[in-house]
Amino acid sequence: MSVKKRLGEAASEAEHRLEAAIARVPFWQGRSVHYTALVGGLMNQNWVAEIEGDARRYFIKVPGAGSEMFIDRVAANQAARNAHAIDVAPEVVFFDAADGLEISEFLDGYRACTNADFSDPAIQADVLGIYRRLHASPALSLTKTIFDMIEEHIEQGRELGAHFPPAMPWIEHRYRQAKAAFLASGLDLVPCFNDPMPGNFLISADGAPNSRPMKLIDYEFASNNERAYELGVLFAEMFYDEQKTLELIEQYCGAVRPDMVARVMLNRALADVKWASWAVVNRKLNSWDFDYQKYGVWKYMRARQVMYDPRWESWLRQI
Repeated sequence: MSVKKRLGEAASEAEHRLEAAIARVPFWQGRSVHYTALVGGLMNQNWVAEIEGDARRYFIKVPGAGSEMFIDRVAANQAARNAHAIDVAPEVVFFDAADGLEISEFLDGYRACTNADFSDPAIQADVLGIYRRLHASPALSLTKTIFDMIEEHIEQGRELGAHFPPAMPWIEHRYRQAKAAFLASGLDLVPCFNDPMPGNFLISADGAPNSRPMKLIDYEFASNNERAYELGVLFAEMFYDEQKTLELIEQYCGAVRPDMVARVMLNRALADVKWASWAVVNRKLNSWDFDYQKYGVWKYMRARQVMYDPRWESWLRQI
């Protein structure tokens, strides 16, 4: 964390924006507020606030410029509130639909997961448990499938003059094959989180097993989506090999069904196409110290590994 400041001590543009946001919270009016910037957050500016007379600390998310291209803030807020209702997310205490300002309880006693944590079978089981509960929760107002996401990003990229790889026509051909197969078989739409960055999964900071149940934060990309996408993008992001993928499909489904294996494997490729396309778009929108283009090129390369698999055609038929 950075230096703690008192309300009225803003020096930077980001701090002035944060103080203006705090001033909009009616139940904080007239109270002493201290705030500190948090590291991380590619789409927003994130802060933690301490309020005079309040035992809880609060997480403040100030939406970043241009993030409205990717995020439906009202739908994200609904997803966060639904998740809190089933006890897998912190409580949202304030939301302004005008710009997406969102304030929730800060989960003291927790830490963010790392990629290394996801090699722990107990962590894997907790994640699948949370996903099963989310997928069984009430439907969201927003349905945005993996196909909607990919096509949106590709269109955005072309409008912005983003740099797609030379193999993009072939990648899009494979993408259309997968889309046709899924639409023919029918989408299994459930409320999905869609963004399994390790840091979005919080576990007990003291390391004691089960001392605090896992929590899931940051519902900006949540929507009703294909169930197998939720698993495919998770397994891809955590670099699980095929054997581990089969084990976790069995944990989630109760059996290793060929149709579910095919759906998940196709979605591993689709997930990388989606996030690669998101990255090359962000390369044109952001000046952050993050190499979006390199990240996107790598994601496209990894998608092609799955698309080149000799089982691709059989996966298309099996779903």
